[in-house]
Amino acid sequence: MFFISPIFMGPLTYLLLIYVLAAILPAVFLMRYIYRQDRVEPEPPALLGSLVIQGVLAALVSIVLEMIGESVLNAMVSPSNPRYTVLLAFLVVAVVEEGTKFFFLKRRTWRDPNFNYRFDGIVYAVFVSLGFAAFENIKYVFTYGLSVALPRAVLAIPGHMGFAVFMGAFYGRAKLRDYWGDRMGSVLNQILGYALAVFLHGFYDTCAMTGTTKATVVFVAFVIVMYVVVFRVIRRESDTDTPV
Repeated sequence: MFFISPIFMGPLTYLLLIYVLAAILPAVFLMRYIYRQDRVEPEPPALLGSLVIQGVLAALVSIVLEMIGESVLNAMVSPSNPRYTVLLAFLVVAVVEEGTKFFFLKRRTWRDPNFNYRFDGIVYAVFVSLGFAAFENIKYVFTYGLSVALPRAVLAIPGHMGFAVFMGAFYGRAKLRDYWGDRMGSVLNQILGYALAVFLHGFYDTCAMTGTTKATVVFVAFVIVMYVVVFRVIRRESDTDTPV
């Protein structure tokens, strides 16, 4: 039997464990919350676990694509240009990260027989996004220390979930339209879900990266409003869930 006895766990091991837990527990808490809202037919744990892995893959691909995107942007626009932050937030970070999430989300779930209720779209999108966020959070915590764990737990992790809820709500509707034979309606809902997630993510990052007092005030107000709307959407979609 292979295991690590607490007796042989040195200070470094405990420190690493604390860092990992600080990074992933907020995402795990929100996954549990979303899972419990799927009241009609909860999704198989194996499927949900695979979606978390898809989120990690999306994060890895995003690292590469964002490096390429930032290099292209730097060649076209000076970082001192006032528009630079907006372009970086929207056209590089948001477009890439929400794009990779959507790619791996659809690749794994669109034809899965378990995708048989509209609310499943939200569950799937959130699990992919929180897998992405957990991996990203591990990177931040190990790079900058535990001081970033709390602000990211109340801002970045729920932010990723919020973007995913809107994407997932339209994704579930797209699946329903596809079942009805409305291919155009299905495609339109997928585009709307992705576009809305990109807009929210881009606006969030623009405010966060600008760093001025005005931008910080707007950022706080935006986050509060988004969280309120997100949890209302979750409750409404869960209460009105329908088969597809």
